[in-house]
Amino acid sequence: MTVAFFSGKRRRAAAALGAVSAGLLVLSACDKPTPLVTVTVGTESVHAEATCYNDGKAIKESEVQKCLTEGTPTKISFGLDDKVRIGVDPEIADNGWTLLFGAQPVEQEPYKKTYRTIPGNAFFSSATGEPTSSVDVNVMETEGSKVIGIYRFQFEKD
Repeated sequence: MTVAFFSGKRRRAAAALGAVSAGLLVLSACDKPTPLVTVTVGTESVHAEATCYNDGKAIKESEVQKCLTEGTPTKISFGLDDKVRIGVDPEIADNGWTLLFGAQPVEQEPYKKTYRTIPGNAFFSSATGEPTSSVDVNVMETEGSKVIGIYRFQFEKD
């Protein structure tokens, strides 16, 4: 004759507890996704995760220059008359972000909003005033003087 060690209620409770524990274990293995930067022109949008990101902590200064040039940038094409809309996750806006043409900052102070619109023709002239057909544009997330993330794009003229 077999004796039940646990009653039906206890077995169900133990099974439920096991399922909850297994679910929590699976969730704890998930990484928090990196923030995204989105560029939209007309009806076309592209997204980029950070080329360099240290889970919200500062990137070493010695690595920043490499982050601005290495890897494959996300590409989007548009005309001179198009409006380029750049959107960032709220986490990036809270810290502040700056546009860079290549490695050169375009503005003095970090931008603190999640969205901005820039005319397409602002991107296609070189430092010497000569027209260009493509430009590397980096979005650099900062917190004070620390660089938190770098997001790379290549804008091409239609």
